[in-house]
Amino acid sequence: MSTSIIQIVGFKNTGKTTLTAALVKQLAEAGFRVGTIKHDGHHFDIDHPGTDTWQHREAGAHKIAITSPHRTAIMEQRPTPLKELLQQFSDMDWVIVEGFKQECYPKIVLIREEEDEALVKQLEQVVAVAAWYPVRFEGLPVFAVQDSAGMAAWMQEGRGKGAFELGEPT
Repeated sequence: MSTSIIQIVGFKNTGKTTLTAALVKQLAEAGFRVGTIKHDGHHFDIDHPGTDTWQHREAGAHKIAITSPHRTAIMEQRPTPLKELLQQFSDMDWVIVEGFKQECYPKIVLIREEEDEALVKQLEQVVAVAAWYPVRFEGLPVFAVQDSAGMAAWMQEGRGKGAFELGEPT
């Protein structure tokens, strides 16, 4: 079976990372190989002053890789489009993308406050809602934000029917 994709989107402090981690756990425990991609709207740095790779970057390297018997990381001095990142995840059963609201892949939208509800209508490819309070949306399943088991079961059922297949965004 091919790779399946779901985006977890919402405004800041709605629980995107917590939900992403919970879904990864549920799907991994069900035997799936899961990859994640996170969008950061701010400047981030996973390298630290004084490390060898930091010294490489400070010297002018535009692309740096580090590998060990247990882990590999590649850092580039450029933004990378989601479509390009996804090509590196074709060996995964599931890819959970945190953020990238404007991309056109299937999305679960997190709703923490009434003001957040507008996102459901504004975004493309919304397939479900995870809410912090009881709410209804015509034609969409709504889960309590803490119900990662229910969401994972729904995702697995959809995967079995060919939903969430990673292809060109619609």
